[in-house]
Amino acid sequence: MGDGRHNDEGFTLLEMLVALAVFSLAALALVRLQGVTLRTAADLDSKALGQIVARNLMVDVQTDPIPPSVGEEAGDVDNGGRRWHWSRTVKPTDDARLLQVDLTIDGQPGASPVVLSFVRTVE
Repeated sequence: MGDGRHNDEGFTLLEMLVALAVFSLAALALVRLQGVTLRTAADLDSKALGQIVARNLMVDVQTDPIPPSVGEEAGDVDNGGRRWHWSRTVKPTDDARLLQVDLTIDGQPGASPVVLSFVRTVE
């Protein structure tokens, strides 16, 4: 006959449920972190390509023998398999030999625009 002692090995149902709840919270946090990481990587990719588009447009303005006219202008350009909308504002500076050019590049909806400002000589 038994002496009244129970040989309890393993976990109770309550312990298993608590462990499962803790694990599910940790797994959910990791899934959310992965989603944020993917969105951030996509935004950085879009921003880097937008900077390349802005620099290409800057080179076009800098190398054009005719300086841009003062005022605002806008257009679209295809680069990297995407369509980018750009707007350009040209303002005179205190030095009559220089123009300030501000470029704004918009790529995907919801993404922050890329802004590039530079100075070009008037010749």
